[in-house]
Amino acid sequence: MPGAGKTTVGAALAAALERPFADSDREIERRYGAPLAMLFPMPTFRAREAGVIDALSQRDTLILATGGGAVLRDDTRARLKARCHVIYLVSDIDALYRRTGRDPARPLLNVPDPRAVLAELQRTRDPLYRACAHRLLDTRGASIDEIVAAALAESASA
Repeated sequence: MPGAGKTTVGAALAAALERPFADSDREIERRYGAPLAMLFPMPTFRAREAGVIDALSQRDTLILATGGGAVLRDDTRARLKARCHVIYLVSDIDALYRRTGRDPARPLLNVPDPRAVLAELQRTRDPLYRACAHRLLDTRGASIDEIVAAALAESASA
C-alpha cells in the first residue's frame, strides 16, 4: 500500500543486515529517466515495473521495496513469492493517509478524495498482498525501529 513504509523499513532493514537495498520505483525512474507520474498510463507502467522487479528479485542478498501495485500482476506476484521472503507491512487507512497526504509524487492519490482511493486500493490489494506474503507485520502504532526489530526477528527464524 502507498505509505505503508516499504522504502523506509526496507532501507533500515538492509542497513541492519548490512545488505544492499533497492526500491523498485526509484529503479524504474532511474532506468527510464523520468518520475513515476510521467511513466503512466498504467499498463505500460506495470509492464516496466514487472521487468525491473524480475531483474531485482534475482539478486540473492538484496532487500527490495516494491511499489504498492506490484502485486497486481500475476507474474510479478509469483516471482516475488518464489524468489524472495515477502513481508507485508499491514497498516490502516488513517496511517496511510497521514503518511502520503497529497504527495505529488504519488499519482494514484492526486485526486479529490485520496482517503477513498486508499480504502479502495486496500480492499482490492490486501488479498493479493496476503497471497504473496510469507509474513505479515502489523505496523499500526509501531515505530520504524520496532518494525525493523520484528522483521529481524523473523529473518533470524526464517
